[in-house]
Amino acid sequence: MTDTLHIAMDAVEEAAKLLYIRALKVLPDDIKQGFARLDSTESDGLARSVLATMIENIAVAERTDNLLCQDTGIPIYNISIGRNVSFDGWELKQAIRRGAERATREHPLRSSVVHPLTRVNEHTSCGLHVPVINLDFTEEDRVLRIEMVPKGSGSENGSFLQMLIPADGIAGIKRFVVDAAIRAGGKVCPPTILGVGLGGTSDLCMHLAKVAATRALGSRCADPEGAKLEEELGEAVNSLGIGPQGLGGDSTAFAVHVELAATHITMNPVAVNVQCHSARRASATFTTSGVEIGF
Repeated sequence: MTDTLHIAMDAVEEAAKLLYIRALKVLPDDIKQGFARLDSTESDGLARSVLATMIENIAVAERTDNLLCQDTGIPIYNISIGRNVSFDGWELKQAIRRGAERATREHPLRSSVVHPLTRVNEHTSCGLHVPVINLDFTEEDRVLRIEMVPKGSGSENGSFLQMLIPADGIAGIKRFVVDAAIRAGGKVCPPTILGVGLGGTSDLCMHLAKVAATRALGSRCADPEGAKLEEELGEAVNSLGIGPQGLGGDSTAFAVHVELAATHITMNPVAVNVQCHSARRASATFTTSGVEIGF
């Protein structure tokens, strides 16, 4: 009989708390490497100066144990559940919420979450349907992974969805993504990771765009056609001249990432979601050996 990984809810709560704080303070290595790559290839003098300031800001934040950005965002927890993992789903949801609340109250962090009509802030970073919790499944045995993404409004406001039709073709997809990058301009704090969702339904397409935006730099779309589109869109977006913080230059985006889903024969949804230059995330992996914290 296969052993089962039993997940303790106090460990989930503590991880949810620690991941929120870590994501806000420590930038993943792949993003730092992305900055170094842009800095080495940028041709515009002002853009190089802006990139240097961003790179120094990252170093100061980590050196002083401070926040990378004052916007603590809407907390998003992506849960990947492996085979032979046992836990109470409702308790998991409550443990994650408690962890987000504790991070905000105990650290403390500025709560960026309010009621959509009254604008009342509970000062917990939580509210109706927040934190956002997404569930997915993996074939990995006895593994539970929790990824935390604090999504700030500067980048999240650069979200776009259009229900294309098949006749629009790949040209229509490219036109929409490039137009979205132009509309977002410097408001999304470039250089960015531009996430593109393609296919599915309207809600799935938007979700895929966010999955794409939060992928590690250097990763590729698993679908060959999607990977090809990533390269073409990346070149197109960086030719726009928007540059770091919208002040001009070659470094508009670290990368364009694409995620695909099958869709209906009469439609072709496409969505864009953006990660700003402070592309924050953190993760915890639960196995039979314990809990490992990383990115």
